[in-house]
Amino acid sequence: MTIQAWFLYLATATLLTMTPGLDTVMVLRTSGAEGFRNGALAALGIGCGCLCWGSATALGLGALLAASPAAFMALKLFGAAYLAWLGVNFLMHPRGSVEAIPAGAEDASGARAFRRGFSTNILNPKVGIFYLTLLPQFVPHGAVSAWLSLQLAGAHVAIALCWFIILAGLAGTVGPYLRRPQIVRWVDRATGGVFVGFGIQLTLGR
Repeated sequence: MTIQAWFLYLATATLLTMTPGLDTVMVLRTSGAEGFRNGALAALGIGCGCLCWGSATALGLGALLAASPAAFMALKLFGAAYLAWLGVNFLMHPRGSVEAIPAGAEDASGARAFRRGFSTNILNPKVGIFYLTLLPQFVPHGAVSAWLSLQLAGAHVAIALCWFIILAGLAGTVGPYLRRPQIVRWVDRATGGVFVGFGIQLTLGR
């Protein structure tokens, strides 16, 4: 790849990363309600999910998934069901206060935040489609596509982590306000509605 192609790819990946979506909602909600640390861990989980999708695409597994309508449909429905389940939980059981987290449970809460970030990303086949359609456009003819695709995916993961950690920091600065019981309930219910909406969109999307 030429320097110009790298700059074009980085610019494209940055713009697409900054476009609000499911991952953005997850990081903002986690950071606002649970603090910067958990928001950063959710961002790390999202980054790991992206890296898995990017690696799968580089190794040809993404193309295999795209060529199998049954496998793609199964993953799509499973992902949509998970998003809907997560959304319904936010709607039906909004937390009244982050202070309700028992003392000493920060590690478990952090692990849960990481798992949520990873799961919402890895179960979203649209992330795979993103890599499947974007990466080949920047692989020059005759290049070792798997190695270069891994580099491109790694660059996108680095961009995504930087952006989501910035968002986590911004949301964390207003954390004390967002952690008021009535605000937490409102944020959880709003997040739940968004997640259910994403689940429906994923089910109906082609």
